Amino acid sequence: MKTSLFLLTTGFMLLSGCQTTAVNDVKAHKPAKNAQNATQYKIPKSIVRREYKESGDVWERIRFSMDMPIPDQHLVNRYRQWYIDNPKHLEQISQRARPFLYLIVQEFEHRDLPIELALLPIVESSFNPLAYSSANASGLWQFTSPMASHFGLDMNWWYDGRKDVPAATSAALDMLEYLYKKTDNWLYALAAYNAGEGRLREAIRYNEEKGLGTDFWSLPLPTETKQYVPQLLAIADVVKNAESYGITLHSIPNKPLVEVIDVGSQIDLAVAAKLAKIPVKRLQKLNPGFNRWATSPQGPHQLVVPVSKAHKFKQALAATDINERLKWYKYLIQNGDNITVIAQRHQTSVEKIKAMNDIQGDKIIAGDILYMPHTASQVILDVERAATQSAAKQTANKPSVSKVNSKAIAVTTNTGAKVAHTVQYGDTLWSIARVYKVSVEQIISWNNMSDRDKLSVGKTLRFYPQSNNKQRQL
Repeated sequence: MKTSLFLLTTGFMLLSGCQTTAVNDVKAHKPAKNAQNATQYKIPKSIVRREYKESGDVWERIRFSMDMPIPDQHLVNRYRQWYIDNPKHLEQISQRARPFLYLIVQEFEHRDLPIELALLPIVESSFNPLAYSSANASGLWQFTSPMASHFGLDMNWWYDGRKDVPAATSAALDMLEYLYKKTDNWLYALAAYNAGEGRLREAIRYNEEKGLGTDFWSLPLPTETKQYVPQLLAIADVVKNAESYGITLHSIPNKPLVEVIDVGSQIDLAVAAKLAKIPVKRLQKLNPGFNRWATSPQGPHQLVVPVSKAHKFKQALAATDINERLKWYKYLIQNGDNITVIAQRHQTSVEKIKAMNDIQGDKIIAGDILYMPHTASQVILDVERAATQSAAKQTANKPSVSKVNSKAIAVTTNTGAKVAHTVQYGDTLWSIARVYKVSVEQIISWNNMSDRDKLSVGKTLRFYPQSNNKQRQL
């Protein structure tokens, strides 16, 4: 640990904005004055594992290891009933969790932590590694930026460790272990994970001064936190007794479906996809932590690939010259250069140079490095097409977006017409801007957004494009 979290401001939230929108908010009831004492509801850090009989399903493996008691509490019962009444929700989550659930379960068992906590991504993000909250928490485990940095996750223009499932899982378990060591109570640790360590301490201190119970159910915590813990307990009970409740959890093989491979240096994702013989889009979906078309120059360089492709990928990688891993090159800015002249000289566009180098204006400085695309590189075209694919899926009353050939996407609009785009899984402001041939700044302006606003699936964006029946060659 870099510093003790107790040095942080008391009210500082460890994590916030957990995504519970899939479940209707349930009004928290007032804690009973005669609530049981916290010591009577104590769950040990590790639970003695029964002899495990091999099962072909990860869900069955989870059920077998479940030992956390489920209390007869109003909110637990309400959330349990919600899941029973909405069976498709967990069915969809089980499909989304398929690539990573085995990996997560392995990590929990390796650390001897209650397996019920492996279900937290259902509460936090509905198992969507691209999820954002209104409090700017991100990823499967919904880390805020300060806590992500504190627990060792890198975040930069190239990479966001909060969305990297293996890395974020390790950090989340570090955080849960830390909170348990501080509280010696898993319900306290879960409450602190959601509301913040300082907020939990304040609630305990307040009840102690008032002579009230200090178990979780009696504490004056924020409404979201009072719902957060019961929701996890309800999910655990439903998963454990899914068949009895009529819930179908799509079977997930009890074996690795993905493998984390350290490629050793920066690599273009399109090159990696070609070596692994999988579509770029599939590789990007397994590696949502990479914000750009390549791994970060400074790392990490770990790639998640399907386990069925891992062996041949490593062989192909070893046979590929390290200079062939990147299909773009570095350009040293000279005195007198401007971005327009550089674009013309290298047969590319100003917009492409700006996008590749995260440049907002036109100012460049002699001596700095620009990343430049190889104009004839098919893999660059593949990456750009993959980045825009989900944004290009429009209905008939929206701009006509279709593949003209393997290298082109056509966008047809009427001059000045207002266009609506519904955000899809995997969209970014950059990818959407490229489809509509507008700037990210224009999208932000048209939709009254700030540069810190995050996209969420289903959000509608408004456009006022100025072009007329323009085809854009990628």
